[in-house]
This record gives sequence, structure tokens and C-alpha cells, in this order.
Amino acid sequence: MLILAVACTDNLRDLSFVENIAAPANVSVAFNILQDNTGTVSIAPSAEGAVNFDIYFGDATVDPVNINQGSTVEHVYLENTFSVKVVAFNMNGDTTEVSEELVVSFQAPQNLVVTLENDVAISKQVNIRATADFAAMYEFYSGEVGVEQPVVSGNIGSAISYQYAEPGTYTVKVVAKGGAIETTEYTTDFEVTAILAPLSAAATPPNRNEIDVISLFSGAYTNIDQINYNPDWGQQTVYTAFDINGNAIIQYSGLNYQGIDFSGNVQDASSMETLHIDVWTADAASIDIYPISSSSAEFFVTKELIADQWNSFEIPVSDFTDQGLVVSDLKQFKFVGAGSVFIDNLYFWKAPSAPSILAGTWKLAPEAGSLKVGPSAGSGAWWSIDAAGVAARACYFNDEYVLGDFGAFENILGSDTWVEPWQGGTDACAAPVAPHDGSNSATFIHDEVNNKLTIIGVGSYLGLPKANNAGELPNVAVPSLITYDITLSNNNTVMEVVVEAGTGVFWTYKLIKNPLAVSPIDGIWKVASEAGSLKVGPSAGSGDWWSIDAAGVSARACFFDDEYVFNAGGTFNNVLGADTWLEAWQGTADACGTPVAPHDGALTANFIYDATANTITLNGKGTYLGIAKANNAGELSNPDNAPDSIIYNATLSNNDTEMEVVIEAGSGVFWTYKLVKQ
Repeated sequence: MLILAVACTDNLRDLSFVENIAAPANVSVAFNILQDNTGTVSIAPSAEGAVNFDIYFGDATVDPVNINQGSTVEHVYLENTFSVKVVAFNMNGDTTEVSEELVVSFQAPQNLVVTLENDVAISKQVNIRATADFAAMYEFYSGEVGVEQPVVSGNIGSAISYQYAEPGTYTVKVVAKGGAIETTEYTTDFEVTAILAPLSAAATPPNRNEIDVISLFSGAYTNIDQINYNPDWGQQTVYTAFDINGNAIIQYSGLNYQGIDFSGNVQDASSMETLHIDVWTADAASIDIYPISSSSAEFFVTKELIADQWNSFEIPVSDFTDQGLVVSDLKQFKFVGAGSVFIDNLYFWKAPSAPSILAGTWKLAPEAGSLKVGPSAGSGAWWSIDAAGVAARACYFNDEYVLGDFGAFENILGSDTWVEPWQGGTDACAAPVAPHDGSNSATFIHDEVNNKLTIIGVGSYLGLPKANNAGELPNVAVPSLITYDITLSNNNTVMEVVVEAGTGVFWTYKLIKNPLAVSPIDGIWKVASEAGSLKVGPSAGSGDWWSIDAAGVSARACFFDDEYVFNAGGTFNNVLGADTWLEAWQGTADACGTPVAPHDGALTANFIYDATANTITLNGKGTYLGIAKANNAGELSNPDNAPDSIIYNATLSNNDTEMEVVIEAGSGVFWTYKLVKQ
């Protein structure tokens, strides 16, 4: 009754949840028979999701006995074999039943056969199975000193398990029991083994934009280059490159201390918010984690480890900086501990960045003077393209420089571009030549303070592929990045780009932005901070079942500041900040708390707005509008079951600054939200 009362006060839940309770699962029954020739048997049923049970004894007794979950019942049997039926009931009266054979014999058990095996997945766990004639149950004695025996028991013929504290060889005993005073025993020496390495990989990290991650070791992201996972620091630790089904993992055995060195590629993590690391161990109690700065002293955070499972840690960067660590010039990592550890997914991350003002598709302006070179920025004293040159190079002026919302960059050249002699061409339109053919992945960094744009990726460029910071190709090596000076104008749709290609040689380009398609829902939206802005009922717009009131709005301030961001070009972000409203189905209390994956805004998704059908489709696991649990199939009971796509009905009003959003979350359950544009 307490559970039901709490659920009824949860205003963000569908009050029909009781109707959706699953039938009882994993129904079982355990027998405990007295060894006194009386036939007295204790019967203990159990099940997931059950509140009570009917016990059919399987003898001449006609009516069942009903007992509650966690209770037992005794029954006196004559000597025979019986089929005991257990019917489990949930709160709705839904049932699941199971039958178990019970042998009641006043003869001593005979033909006892015992199987002992180390579990293949759980370290130091032994699986036991015993069969015998004239037996109803058996007990397992582990052979450990100082442990109360027997440690576990079960029905004859059924498997039971026991996990030891330490590996080793033990003298174990199995005692088979029936209704007779006399029992039958089996004794043997058995070696209990420990699993010393993980059998499965750590959980895959969520999708994140490259600009929001600095990855040192993870298969989910692009790792930085010039990194050494086993520098020679005189440590006793043994490094091994470990693999689980194609997933690379670092193994550090016999850890005392161990480093990771990337001093040749120093990293600025000052914009990052969190350090993530996954650690598996069989024997290490804790691990000290040191990001090491080029300019400050060493500081560490200690994390306690649970053996035989992946330990996933999200460590605020402030845990290090508050001690005095400088994170703008990180050059190494160090781990200190005792034992052996496996490490995966070592990376810094931050909440999704705001879309870049440069995001979009750019081209060279098809006009005289848009491409020029001279002794100073903006000068065309040495050469400047004229109208005839623009016409002759049409294949070049349709080349696209695509800057993504969150740092991705791409050269899109089509089937031909302008190819010069240094590329093996003849100053004519021809097929693009590698590496300046757009085939390599690339990123960009926009320094808005200093008006610089850095294109990162071999063969990636703006304007002319030959012009870079060191000089002009082929006189210098192909660079891995190029930094340009830029000046934006005309509402950020025109960009003057300058690169000094060697001392005193300035190339200047004029780029223009191809406007992305503008949607009336583009922008930042929030649920209106007012009573009735969030409701559920039997029809669209109805709040018959529940509607948020002013007190609810105040209590859920962490929810009403959540942002639903529709970016120009079709990308979408949930921006939740440090906390949002969480519910019990997300594994936490109904209260403000840290967002829970996948509904944590980590993924950049996309959206489709159909103005004719008045629908919004969000594509991306864990993205949503309004209530995270409501989707087209129903309401979530587990975050892992989040759909990959959700379709909402959306009606705009008040000059496209207000939006009524409706979703039918299963048959006849309509959630309605009022969103306002910021």
C-alpha cells in the first residue's frame, strides 16, 4: 500500500501504471524436509513481482494454502513422490505458475551424483548440482574456516551457486537429505578459481561532438596522436594491449605506478568539465588518478574499486583544479595503485557546445577580386582574379567549404576542381588530387576573440590548397592544419580570409555563405513556466488526469530551465545544464538531479519539421521534447529502451513564438506541452 500511495503522489507519472505491471517472473520453490521420518516439509516460494502465492501440495489435500511473499508453509506428507504446484500473483491478480517434484522417502538417499564447476563469468563462484534417489534437497558445505555451514541449499536436481571470498583449494561437502533420519554425503577437494580479466568490454560511451571531447584512449572517439601508453618511467608495472571482441583495452599488471605520455601533443582541457575513465580489476582496492600539467605540481583523485566488474567514473575537472592543477597544458597521466587494472574510455568531455556562428556551406564569391595575393592582407598588388578568370574557373567557384555546427569540416569538390601544375595538372578543371580531394576527415576551431579559423586535417583547406602558414606547396610539406585570419561581415554571411603563406606573402579570399534553410521552429525553446504547461489526459490538450500547477512549476525549476534547441540546418540538442527533473524509472528519486543517459543531452540529433502535417520528428536515441519518458510506443520504464526516433504534433502560434506539442504515448494517453521561444 505504501508503494501505491507514493505513486499516486507522483504528478509526472501515468497513474495507470498498476495496470501495466508484468506478471510474476522467475517463480521457484525451495523444500526443506525434516530428517525425522515424519514427512514434515517446509515450502518456501519466491518470485519477482509477486505479492502472494497459492501452494497446491500435490497430495490428497484439495484446497491450496495462500501465503505472502517471503513466507513459508509446513506440510506433512506420506512417503511418495509429489508434484507441488505454486501459483504466484501480482497486484493485479495476474498469475504465473510452476510445478516442482518433491520426493518424500524414509529411506536414506542413494546414488548421489554431484557436479561442481567454476562459473565462467563470475569470479570465485562455484555452481553445484546434485541428484540422488530418495532425496528431496541437498546442502553445500564450502570448506571455508570461520564461515557458518552449510552456506547454501537447494532442491535435489536443481542448480545452486556459492561465491567464495578467496580462490584456493577447499574440502567441500554435499549432503543429500530426504525424509529419513539418515543422510548421504559426498566430499572432495575442489579448486576455486578467480577470473583475472574482464570477459566483456566496458559500456560504449554516448555519441558526442568531437569538439566536446579530448579522447586519450577510447574506441568511441578519435584519440589524440603522439601518445605513448607505456613510457619508460622505471615502473614495475607491465603493460599489455588487451582485446575483447575487437575492443581495445589497456592492461596494467602488477601496478605500482604507470604513466601515459603525450608531451609531444600537449592538451588544453580548460574548457572540459568532466574526466571519464572505466577501470576493471580483480584485486586492486583503489586507484590514484593524476592528470599531469606542464606547469603545476601533481595532484590526484582516488577512486575505490569494486572487483570483477567495470567501474565507471565521471570525475569533475574541478576536483583537480580546486587542488591547484593547471589543465590548460596537460602532458601526461599517471596511475598509482597495487594490483592489476584494465583501463578503457579515458577521455575529457563537456556539455554540447553552442553551434558555431560559422556553421554552414561557404563558397568563394564568384566575382572579380575574390581571390588575390599581395604583400599585405587584403592586397591584390601581385595578382587578383578578374571576371574572365572567374568564368574560366567555374569548377573551382562551385567548391564548397562546409563548417558543421560543432566543429566538423569538409571540402566538397564534386567531380572536378581547378588543378595546377604542382598537382600534376595543367591549370585546368580536372578530378581533385589527393590529399586535397576532400577524402580526409577534418575539424575546425574558431577563435572568436582573435578572429582566427584553424582547419585541422591533412589536405583540408580554404581557398587555395597550396597556400598554408609555412609557404606554398610544393615548396613545403603538406601541413596537418592551417590557421587563417578571418573577418566576418553582412550578418556573418561574408568572410574575408587571409593566410600569410610564408613571410610577406598574403593570400586573401572572399567567401560567402549559402544560407541554410530556415525553419520557423529554429531557435531555443523551453516549457512555459506556468500552470497547465505540462499535462496528460485522454485527448490532445486535455489535463483531465493531471496538469502541473504553480507549486509544481516552482518545485521543478530544474526542469523548466531545460532548453530544446533547433539549430539552423536541422540539428537538435537537449541542453539540460547540471540538473533536470528525474523520475524513478531513471533509477533515482523524483527530484532534481544530474541528467541520466541517454536523456542527458550528450547526443547531437537531427529534426524534421513538416509544416504541412504540423509534425516534428526527432532522430537520435535519448532526444525528446517535454517529458523524456513519453514516446510514440508508450512511456518508458527503463532508459535503455529509449527509441531512436519520436514524432510529435506541433502547432505554432503568437507569431511562431509559442508551440503546443502533443504526443500520444500509447493508445489513448495524450501528453501536451506548451513551449515558448526564447
